[in-house]
Amino acid sequence: MRRWLKIVGYCLLALLLLVVAAIPAVVGIRPIIGPRARPLTERTIERTPERVERGRYLASAVSGCLFCHSKVDWQSPGFLIVPGSEGGGKSFADEGVPFVSAPNLTPDPESGAGTWSDDMLVRAIREGISHDGRSLFPLMPYRQFKHMSDEDVFSIVAFLRTLKPLRTSPPPTEMPFPLSRLINGAPEPIVEPIAVPDRTNQVTYGEHMLTLSVCRECHTPADAQGQVIPGMDLAGGFPMIGPFGQVASANITQAPSGIPYYTEELFLEMMRTGMVKARKIHDMMPWNMYRNQTDDDLKAIFAYLKTVAPVQHRVDNTLPATDCPRCSLRHGAGDQNQPAS
Repeated sequence: MRRWLKIVGYCLLALLLLVVAAIPAVVGIRPIIGPRARPLTERTIERTPERVERGRYLASAVSGCLFCHSKVDWQSPGFLIVPGSEGGGKSFADEGVPFVSAPNLTPDPESGAGTWSDDMLVRAIREGISHDGRSLFPLMPYRQFKHMSDEDVFSIVAFLRTLKPLRTSPPPTEMPFPLSRLINGAPEPIVEPIAVPDRTNQVTYGEHMLTLSVCRECHTPADAQGQVIPGMDLAGGFPMIGPFGQVASANITQAPSGIPYYTEELFLEMMRTGMVKARKIHDMMPWNMYRNQTDDDLKAIFAYLKTVAPVQHRVDNTLPATDCPRCSLRHGAGDQNQPAS
């Protein structure tokens, strides 16, 4: 009996070692040892008027920094930022993510970013590492912002330093296990300079501006693990939850179920007014923020959208949400779609 117990014990030990060895092979080693993070530098970003103004433009009209880090009046047309809350942070509980908060980015030294170094902010924005070394939840779109040029991220930091200090403390982010460990694989250190994008090629520049505007993050459906569904780039159907209920993002490809009828003029009109002729778009599409982009930037985004591969995928928020065999999510008109061939 003792011999058999010893054999069983060795077998269990071998099984345990096998499981321990298999975990890194399945999810990688980062969930165990922590995220990749470069050492912080002592650089101080010069606050020139040009940088502050560029940073204001990016934070308020392009990348959504102020929209995500301020309180929002969900009853107002266009979902306006509550005056006086700019940059003070907020909880995402109302938007279906109760364990995540956007921190106070104002220069307040006690509850905000007043004691954070410039490079802490740079690293957080583009690389997904918080000021205290934690991995940021990818609701913060650092995977898109990693394409931001050095000059643009410096400009955002310069602008954030000019915000009115607010003594506000949103609830701390407390991600549940195992999510709290799995996100350690997302951050990527940036160790090489990133140049200002070339504006002479309108389509390439448009893709860059679309990326910084985080359009792809909302308009491309993802699975339950947050992985983009192959072949569905910008095809819509991604669910968004808030005090307004649940809506799905639109298909903005050139497929018949997308926006093939958009002209440059109509695209700019929609971005400026939130209207497609007589039809109002849902305010969860942050047109009230994007309306402040320059004509050149919006025209470049539209030029890029015209080159995106068409994906036939009908999304209609006026219809009841049904299971969609194309994207495997639930949205209006989902049952009118066909599985991918």
